[in-house]
Amino acid sequence: MKILFFGTAQVSKIYLEVLHNTNTNEIFVVTIPDKPVLRGQKLTPPSVKTYSLENNIKFIQSGNFAPEVIKKLRNFNADVGIVVAYGKIIPEIVFNLPKYKTFNIHFSLLPKYRGAAPVQYALFNGEIETGVTSFYIEKELDTGDILIQKKLFIEKKDNSGTLLNKLIPLGIETMNETLELFRLGKLAGKPQVGEPTFSPSFKKEKGHLDWGKKAVDIYNQFRGLYLWPGIYSVVSKGTLKGKRIKFINIEIFDIDSENKDFGVILFIEKNKGFVVSCLKGKILVSKVQPESRHVMSAWSFIQGGQLVVGDKF
Repeated sequence: MKILFFGTAQVSKIYLEVLHNTNTNEIFVVTIPDKPVLRGQKLTPPSVKTYSLENNIKFIQSGNFAPEVIKKLRNFNADVGIVVAYGKIIPEIVFNLPKYKTFNIHFSLLPKYRGAAPVQYALFNGEIETGVTSFYIEKELDTGDILIQKKLFIEKKDNSGTLLNKLIPLGIETMNETLELFRLGKLAGKPQVGEPTFSPSFKKEKGHLDWGKKAVDIYNQFRGLYLWPGIYSVVSKGTLKGKRIKFINIEIFDIDSENKDFGVILFIEKNKGFVVSCLKGKILVSKVQPESRHVMSAWSFIQGGQLVVGDKF
């Protein structure tokens, strides 16, 4: 099968590798241009470009689908298009080029969590299940007819890293089964049913903690933002006043207590860390990254004496 593959991120590379290792597929990759990253702003290629170069796969980098790009894609004469974490809007003239059109692999149970960050928002909102959907690309974001949908139970200890690691193989199953449907000529999808919800991309500030929330909500924020940007708080009372502390690992200490004064370090748990009050419940902080310092255990940080019981975030 001739496949037009749209992808950019590391997760895209995993799917491309699966398609490439199936010897019956001929692949043409579409990815975004190299981008500057980190402090050095060194131009860095997308993961799928690197893989394509290493494995002699045809590819093109495009940010705007100029006429000459569309001509090259049309000349490939693809059977089907597949989108996995491409990161750009694909125009109708492009996603309709393949014989069987183009489908997307999306990490949610559409129409829930349309958008760029479905894994993060599912955790952020305390969902107990999610899944993977393959669906036809349409002009409107994540609105096309569903081809295959698979569900997955979310465990309480899951974070965006562990959940993504579960969804990736489920998505590969979904992709392969979708391609098999096309091989059998079963091309009809089903309209999305239900009230849509959305998961737009977010900024680093999303990780700023509001201790005037329930402990369970703060814990869900930690789970959702675990991979990026993480969660943090600024000391408002104490020796470290004005300093930002990133919380690398936390857990719910209790969910029932009512606290008139929240964001306060209530006590120390020996060999574990420190406990902070929330509007309802308490959070145990076990690993931190103080401003301009390395990641360390919260217990070790407390031993330094700069953060003490009574200090407030």
